[in-house]
Amino acid sequence: MTNMKNQSKLKPVGLKLAGVELTSRFFIGTALYPSPQVLSDAIAASGAEVVTVSLKRQLSQGADGAASNDFYSQIKASGARLLPNTAGCRTAREAVTLAQMAREVFGTNWIKLEVVGDEYTLQPDPFELVTAAEILTKDGFEVFPYCTDDLVSCQRLLDVGCRILMPWGSPIGSGQGLINPYALRTLRSRLPDVTLVVDAGIGSPSDASQAMELGFDAVLLNSAVALAHDPVVMARAFKLAIEAGRLGYEAGVMAKQDMAVATTPVTGQPFVL
Repeated sequence: MTNMKNQSKLKPVGLKLAGVELTSRFFIGTALYPSPQVLSDAIAASGAEVVTVSLKRQLSQGADGAASNDFYSQIKASGARLLPNTAGCRTAREAVTLAQMAREVFGTNWIKLEVVGDEYTLQPDPFELVTAAEILTKDGFEVFPYCTDDLVSCQRLLDVGCRILMPWGSPIGSGQGLINPYALRTLRSRLPDVTLVVDAGIGSPSDASQAMELGFDAVLLNSAVALAHDPVVMARAFKLAIEAGRLGYEAGVMAKQDMAVATTPVTGQPFVL
């Protein structure tokens, strides 16, 4: 009975996201999977309760309507909450228009706001992003802005009404992991009451665990699962890594230091077994 009680405590505290209670801190994307069935199986293995979808991509790929309808039916069947995104947008005006379309199509005011400013790195445009975020929040959207790890840019997004921020770990699809842990750690310490989700660049389960150990609230990723040799197994690997990282954060990760500290005392009263 004691063991069962102890095991019940080994569960990360749930996440409240825009007024919605979630048990999973893993948000998963839906692009690049080898088949719809693999996508469905990967979502199930991940335990994710938030799934991102690109309206722009689906409109271009499902011109006849059948492919898109089937895709969205599968996502809906997973039971996960949809988070439409404005991937591919280059201006605030374009992103706002696509967000409004997504609200009509999906019946949700949640939007992952993406406004790209550089073609090589796909880095978010901080100026267009703030402009779009301000328009959308005034229009009743719950905006999840994909942004850089720059503190001042993040503060400007909060100033215009965003309650959730999604700073990158590294450029989209690069698999480089967290290239600037210092900046991410600074965001967490300076914005203690803001929901922060590391988005983009996560390449391995250890990257996701590191983000959670820094105190981030969730991780969003796509390519690292979709492009794996076995996306379903990789989805489960990320699920476990995210849970482990969060538990480590809640328990208190050991502080690093330069000097060695003996774990076994060499003086004093010895233990008698």
